[in-house]
Amino acid sequence: MSNRTTVTEFLLLGFSDVRELQILHFIMFLVIYLAALIGNLLIITVVVLDHHLHTPMYFFLMNLSILDLGSISIIVPKSMVNSLMNTRSISYSGCVAQVFLFVFFVSADLVLLTVMAYDRYVTICQPLHYERVMKRRACVQMAAGVWISVFLYAALHTGITFAVSFCGGNVVGQFFCEIPQLLKLTGSDLYLSETGTIAFSVCLGLSCFVFIIVSYVQIFKTVLRIPAEQRRHKAFLTCLPHLTVVSLFFCTATFAYSHPTSSSASVLDLVVAVLYSVLPAVMNPIIYSMRNKEIKAALRKLIGWRLFTRN
Repeated sequence: MSNRTTVTEFLLLGFSDVRELQILHFIMFLVIYLAALIGNLLIITVVVLDHHLHTPMYFFLMNLSILDLGSISIIVPKSMVNSLMNTRSISYSGCVAQVFLFVFFVSADLVLLTVMAYDRYVTICQPLHYERVMKRRACVQMAAGVWISVFLYAALHTGITFAVSFCGGNVVGQFFCEIPQLLKLTGSDLYLSETGTIAFSVCLGLSCFVFIIVSYVQIFKTVLRIPAEQRRHKAFLTCLPHLTVVSLFFCTATFAYSHPTSSSASVLDLVVAVLYSVLPAVMNPIIYSMRNKEIKAALRKLIGWRLFTRN
C-alpha cells in the first residue's frame, strides 16, 4: 500500500509555540481579515447599488474584490483557528481545497488585472470605440472567460500536486498549504511532472505582465500627447489605482517566489508568505477608494442612506 493512503492530515507551520504569541497572532490576523472583509464588501456593495458605477471599470473592480475576499478567506481563518485552538493540523481534503482555491483566486486576480489593463487602454487610447468594444455583453464574457479558464488551470495544478504519494512526511513548512512546500514532501516523479505546470505558470504570468506593460506604454504615449494639462492629469489619475495594484501584486509575488525556500521553516518565510497572500486583499480596496471620487461619493451616499433609514 502506498504512503499516500496513510496521510490523512497535514501539520501546518505555527507562528509560535508560546501561548501569548499565539493569541497575539490570532488578534492580528483577525484585524487584518476584518479590514479586508469590510473593505472588499464595501466595494462590492457600492458597485451593485449605485447605478453610476455600472461601468466596465467598476464591474471588473467588483470581480477583483470578490477574488480578494476568496483568496484571504481560505487561508487566514484556518490559521486563526489553529492559533486559538493551539493546533497545527489540516485535513487532507482541506489541504487539497486550500491549494485549489488559492491557486484559483490568485491566478484569476492576475488574469483579471490584465483584462482591466485592456479596459484602461481602450478608455485612453480608443475612447471613440469604447462603448462598442467594452459593451456589457463583452465585459460579462471576459469575466466569465477568466473564471472558467482559471478554474481549469487550478484543477490541473492541484491534480498534479496531489497525484502521487507524500513520502517525505506530512509537515508543511508554511502556515497554509503552499505548493512549493508540499513538493518537498513528494517524490521526484511528481516534482518532474509539476515542473511543466510551473513552466506554464511562469509563461502565463510573464505574458500577462508583458501585456500590461505594453498597454501602459501605449497609454502613457497617448496621455503625454493630450494638450490640456487638466485632462492629462485626469487621465493619469484614472490609471493610477490599477497601476498601483498591479505593482503590488507583481512585487509581492516576485519577492515571494524569488526568495529561496529554506530547508527548515524560518520567520522570513512566514513574513514573505503573509506579504503575497494577505497584503493585496487588504490594500486593494484602500488603493482603489483613496483617490477615487466616484467611490467616495457612493460610499457617502450609502452611509447616509443607512443612517437615514435607521432614524
